[in-house]
Amino acid sequence: MTIQVFVVDDSAVVRQALVFILADQPDISLMGSAPNPLLAQAAFKKKRPDVLLLDIEMPGMDGLTFLRQIMSSDPIPTVICSSLSTEGSAVALEALAAGAVAVLAKPAMGVKTHLEQSRHEMISVLKAAARSRPRTYRAVTATAPQDSHDRGVASTLMANPKVHAFAMNKPVVLGLSTGGTQALESVLLQLPSDGPPIAVTQHMPEKFTAMFAQRLNGLCAMSVREAKDGDRLERGLVLIAPGGRHMQLYKSAGQYYVKVMDGPPVNRHKPSVDVLFKSAAESAGRDVLAIIMTGMGDDGARGLKMVRDRGGRTAAQNEESCVVFGMPKEAIKLNAVDHILPLDEIANAILAFDARA
Repeated sequence: MTIQVFVVDDSAVVRQALVFILADQPDISLMGSAPNPLLAQAAFKKKRPDVLLLDIEMPGMDGLTFLRQIMSSDPIPTVICSSLSTEGSAVALEALAAGAVAVLAKPAMGVKTHLEQSRHEMISVLKAAARSRPRTYRAVTATAPQDSHDRGVASTLMANPKVHAFAMNKPVVLGLSTGGTQALESVLLQLPSDGPPIAVTQHMPEKFTAMFAQRLNGLCAMSVREAKDGDRLERGLVLIAPGGRHMQLYKSAGQYYVKVMDGPPVNRHKPSVDVLFKSAAESAGRDVLAIIMTGMGDDGARGLKMVRDRGGRTAAQNEESCVVFGMPKEAIKLNAVDHILPLDEIANAILAFDARA
């Protein structure tokens, strides 16, 4: 079945570039385009697309307002094509929180050349979006953590007698990609201010992660910030790998720290979930909980297997609650997963792991 894509962008150059990019794709078709959301709304009354490729700053109605309207009524898998500028990054994060599946970054200058060079990434993202399960937009509020006896399936993550019962700052590592910004926000909102130390690798373009961390820091009880080289993992702190840099965990004098470094992409990503998970397996062994969540591709699957092989605890988000069930599916195939959990049980799994050995 051919994926029907509709483009809403006020730049004629962008619209023409996308016609060229999609012209030779046998399974993707550009069903139409519009320079603003108002014209797109009229087109959608005749036929709704499989995927919407949406700009942010446009005349008449901005893309974020349009996205929230769509996601609050009849969600369409939406990919944001946003500027790399500071303002563009901030609004793109709002779009992800409102239900956009992914963000494709575009520069202020040389847009046509950039889009043509990014053809492979764009095609992959559009195909993943077509398979995604976009969620209805609604404001997310914090949920108080449940008592341990109400944690259900998640409480079984505690049952590992080989883990040190009173290990200090047992780390939790999370890996996410497509759909991960909403999922991570949902999990962190349920954790208390003194929650266990957490290191996160979320596939995200450069310049986006600092603002993403800042947004979460304003919403969550735990402190959230973009990681810097040498940062120590502490209770009540979430560190997010910077876009364009890998993040590793290491242990020194009984404490856990992160190393932020450059290097080639791993599994086509930088930061890579595998880089974080493998370092967690090597440095924390049986004292770590690693969770792989929504995302396309297979990044993190082998790293999660290494965590499990070294005695650490592992979990994966279930298919029903994933926007894209790619990364968890690959990890499950590798027999790398102890427990498969719905999104709303992941926070309790983290608290359960932290509470007991």
